[in-house]
Order: sequence, then C-alpha cells, then structure tokens
Amino acid sequence: MKKFAMAALGGTLAGIVATTYVAGPLLAQEGTREANVYEQLDLFGDIFERIRAQYVEEVDEKELIEAAIGGMLTSLDPHSSYLSPDDAASMRVQTRGEFGGLGIEVTQEEGFVKVVSPIDGTPADEAGMEAGDFITHVDGESVLGLSLDEAVTMMRGPVGSEIVITVVREGEDEPFDVSIIRDTITLTAVRSRIEGDTVVMRITTFNDQTTPNLEAGLKEQIEEAGGLDQVNGIVLDLRNNPGGLLNQAIQVADSFLETGEIVSTRGRDPEDGERFNATPGDLADGKPIVVLINGGSASASEIVAGALQDHRRAIVVGTKSFGKGSVQTVMPLKGDGAMRLTTARYYTPSGRSIQALGVSPDIVVEQPRRVAATEEEEDAAAARRSRSEADLRGRLSNDSLSEDEIRQIEEEREKAEKAAELREEDYQLAYAIDILKGMVALGPK
Repeated sequence: MKKFAMAALGGTLAGIVATTYVAGPLLAQEGTREANVYEQLDLFGDIFERIRAQYVEEVDEKELIEAAIGGMLTSLDPHSSYLSPDDAASMRVQTRGEFGGLGIEVTQEEGFVKVVSPIDGTPADEAGMEAGDFITHVDGESVLGLSLDEAVTMMRGPVGSEIVITVVREGEDEPFDVSIIRDTITLTAVRSRIEGDTVVMRITTFNDQTTPNLEAGLKEQIEEAGGLDQVNGIVLDLRNNPGGLLNQAIQVADSFLETGEIVSTRGRDPEDGERFNATPGDLADGKPIVVLINGGSASASEIVAGALQDHRRAIVVGTKSFGKGSVQTVMPLKGDGAMRLTTARYYTPSGRSIQALGVSPDIVVEQPRRVAATEEEEDAAAARRSRSEADLRGRLSNDSLSEDEIRQIEEEREKAEKAAELREEDYQLAYAIDILKGMVALGPK
C-alpha cells in the first residue's frame, strides 16, 4: 500500500513538473507574439507618419486610416469590409427595402467584379445583366486591382445618371458595354401569382418585408384559387436571389416546416455556435413544394433551399447555387461607421456546409438561352400544331361524350397548352410546375 501511495505521489509530482516545462515555452511564445504585434503597430505608425510627411501630395489622414482599416478587413475574405458612415447608413436603408443604385449584387473573383445576381425589376435587370457576368470596366476605367468596395463606389452615382459597364460573359466572344441609368431601387421582396393550379412565390431578396410579403401573397393566391384544395402545390423561386437577413431566411423556411433544425452556425469558439429550429405550423398545409435555384442564389437563399431539401419537404430544381456559406455580423463603430465581419459558417440540418460548394439541385435543369425564331419557322410551327383529325372533312363525330364533357376536355386542353407556352418564356419554372402536376397525378385520389 505504501509503495502504491508513493508511486501515485511520484506520478503527481511528475505531472506537475511536466506541466511546468510545457507551460513555460507557451507563456514565452505568448509574450513573443504580443511583442511582435506591438512592433507591427509601431511599423504601421511609422509608415503613416512618413506618408503624411513625404508623400508627393498632401493626404487626408481620415481617408488614409479608413483605407488601412478597409484593407485589413478585405484581406480576410471577400465578405468582410469596413463601412464608412455613409455606407453604413445605406446598408441600413437597404435592409428596409429601398435604396439608390443599379440593382445588382456583386462579389469579387480573380480581381474582377462578378455579378452574383441582378435584382428583379431594377435598372441592371432591365439592361440585361446576368448572374455570372464579370464587370471589367466602369465608364472606361478598369476595376482590376481595386477592392470590392472601391469598385462599388465607382458604380454609385446620382439617381438618373448614366453608367457604362464593360461586361465579359461566358458564351460571348468579346467584351461588350451595357448602359444603365441609375435609379432608386425599391425592392418587392416577394411577388406571387397563380400559374394554372400552382402558386408561384418569387422571392427576390431577404429583407424586413420578406416574411410578411410571403404570408400575405400566399394567402391572397390561395383565396384567388378558391381555397387550398384547388392548389396542387407551391413553387418557391429563389433564382438570382443574393440573400440578405439570416432571421428572414429562418422564418421563410419555418413557414413550411413543422419541426426540426433549419440551420446552425459555428464560429471559431464552439460555445458561440447557434442552432435554429422550426416551430409548428405549415402555411402550405403539407402541399408539395418545388424550390428553384441557380448560380445567382446565395446565402439566405441557400439556407432555405438546404433546409427544405434536407427535410425532404421540397424538391430542389435548377442549377448549383452560388456557395456562400458564411455569416457576416455588422458591428457599429465609433463615428457612425460599421464593420462587416465574417463570424461564423452556417450548416444545413444534415450538417452540410455549402461554403464554396453550393446547394446541388435534386433535378438539374438548365435554362436554355433564347434563340429568336424566324417568321417562317413560327408560321410552320403554328401550322403543325393546328392540324388534327377534327380538321378533316367528313370526319366521324364523337358520340361517346356529352357536350359538357367535351367542353371540359377542351378547357383542360387549353390550360395545358397555356402551361406549355410558359416553357418558351421560362423553361425552369415550367419544369417545376410540371413536376408538381406529376406528383398530384400519381397521388391518392
């Protein structure tokens, strides 16, 4: 027993000695690291003073410091940045749904400005800007080498003024110019309509108005259809939706989920992680849902698509999403400025991070580029569609159906033909609606 106690004591002492020897170098490293930080801050101060004193032109000290802060933040990742007092005020206005500009969400890739998505109904959208376009010049000046904030500043200007953007687009042999007139951007967060028996909810952004717009729009369309029983399903169109507020993405997903996790966030410190769960209540009462996404669907859009996909609440159709799986926190600073800092990654209910990977659709459907048909081709196609047995002279009549039954068949045919016309206008949306029709046709009577 005495030997055992001694051995235990020896082990304890050895542990203390070992800890002392391990901790000593760590403390020394910590002290060296802090000394290096202060040396670098002294170096910054030295450079700042030399610029003030010796640069060829007089500099604005405030602008110089803001540029240094901005450079420090943008060196971290494409989404962290410094917001001057004016920029911070503009961002607060934007989250409320109205602001001035072109109407495009942009990021930076390989030194160029890349369009994440044009916003529906904005000058950029009407001018033909597309997700994936690269902006190389603004009014003839190259944006190569500029920070994203600097490039965005070049694109800002008074409402009503013209800007010429040089665009490089996949599939186009040469860069081309796009002229856009700046305007006040008023975002309609959700546009809703009925296509046949399907409710289409087009969510363009996630701001303070998104969830109220969604609830009101869905209620209105269901009433117009004659009740939920007359609706075969819902299409949530998230294409070219660049994202927005995290809480709105959570609320939209929660609108169609009864239970389970919607999204989780994980920061550098595990204790800072958060998990957001659905609450009871499904606005669609279990009706099938198809979510449409493409390369312009980012951030909050991917949270909604990923949550509904993981819970098997919706079929996701389209092309791979943008792949922005990080969370930015806006932190107020002295002088009314703010700092947008990436503080966490978010994960879908199954634990997937979509950072740089995106959400993969269950069914990949490309949107074909429109090719204008000649007048002769359109006439020939119309002639082919019009020829049938009913056009033949001396045809037999159909004596197995009443006039009411024939009229019902003709009305259903007209609805189907109208739905087919949508394929010419928006092939992906037509495909999503066809999926819902197929699900209903195979469901219980």
